[in-house]
Amino acid sequence: MIIHDVETYSREKMKALQFSRLKQTIKRVYNNVPFYNRAFQELGLTEDKIQHINDVTKLPFTKKGDLRDHYPFGLFATDMKEVVRIHASSGTSGKSTVVGYTKTDIESWGELTARSLALIGGKPGDMLHNAYGYGLFTGGLGIHYGAERLGMTIIPISGGNTSRQITVIEDFAPTVIAGTPSYVLKIAEEMEELGKDPARSSLKFGVFGAEPWSEEMRRVLEAKWGIKACDIYGLSEVMGPGIAAECHEAQDGLHIAEDHFLVEVIDPNTLEPVADGIEGELVFTSLTKEAFPVIRYRTGDIASITRTPCKCGRTTTRMSRVKGRIDDMLIIRGVNVFPFEIEHFLIQIADIAPHYQLHLRREGVLDVVELHVEVNQDIYYALNSDIQHPKLNEIIQKIHHSMKNNCLVSMNVQMLPPKSIPRSEGKAVRIIDERNEMLLS
Repeated sequence: MIIHDVETYSREKMKALQFSRLKQTIKRVYNNVPFYNRAFQELGLTEDKIQHINDVTKLPFTKKGDLRDHYPFGLFATDMKEVVRIHASSGTSGKSTVVGYTKTDIESWGELTARSLALIGGKPGDMLHNAYGYGLFTGGLGIHYGAERLGMTIIPISGGNTSRQITVIEDFAPTVIAGTPSYVLKIAEEMEELGKDPARSSLKFGVFGAEPWSEEMRRVLEAKWGIKACDIYGLSEVMGPGIAAECHEAQDGLHIAEDHFLVEVIDPNTLEPVADGIEGELVFTSLTKEAFPVIRYRTGDIASITRTPCKCGRTTTRMSRVKGRIDDMLIIRGVNVFPFEIEHFLIQIADIAPHYQLHLRREGVLDVVELHVEVNQDIYYALNSDIQHPKLNEIIQKIHHSMKNNCLVSMNVQMLPPKSIPRSEGKAVRIIDERNEMLLS
């Protein structure tokens, strides 16, 4: 087990380190980023008014919209000649959010992803099959350099070409796999269709992230692959993967790299801090970033934190698994629901596959949700491929009852044949919003 000294610091020692680094970051953004300079002056803030780590609550928030408003490089804190790499979001909902890294940033990132991989059970000499996408997305290269830093052998296969993924897993015998949980599940299903048992592969650990996934999905992945599946957290605006990760010993919350990131949890409506253990919006302040430091960045991710020591021996603050994003929350006839919660209860129902989609439509002035699920392949063939079989109606009623009782919403459930819901080679598409299309038609 690899544990760094900083991961066992006392609360007092960690706070002292964080405060020293916070002061340096404040000086950096105040002097080099006009956006932050204006924001600080509007609040009447100067460096001497930040006297304690808890004074971070006096600082202004940063939102994703601020990054887009200053596209592409308006929030960089260094001259472009010092920037050695650029990453960016896909920009599917508007302009991309663009982030930069200095040489020191890249070195720190490699150290932190190496630390994350050690948390999940990776060690020097292990071979890692990296099915995260490479390119402007931070997942592939983030994991890549961390694996090399730890002394692992990296297979940079990226996402897609599932048949080749299977061949490489069989021929190269990696011990660790990294990717989105939905895509690694797709790889397992295609192996099963070929008459192969994923659990007989060489894999022992999985590091999964880039999309919310439930404990039930963890159990599915662990059962199919015969591995221990651990969560990793990151977002490009703050760094990329490596901000936090689960330890394989406890799998009870993700250890945050507190020497590099200061975490808060706020009520997204009042913007006030919430107590440890209470869910709210994660907010991060980077403490060591040079090219693209952020102050109180509102992630939009819903989680809670705990500061109790972990049985693995680390004392770092842990965040819960991400429940979902504020943007993903559905309001169905006055009830707030996250897709994560639907998955949690859906996967517990036998005879259906662990894939689903939510289709949002509008009937009159009301929003209607249609839940698409797939019948388990074995059940489907046992029923002679009859999608109208009474047995399937019983399963539909069971799903409807579970959603009503546990998520407090009524949904129209549509049972589909196996493989009807599109599989993703990256992040799974869980929500299909047809409401605007209906207004335009």
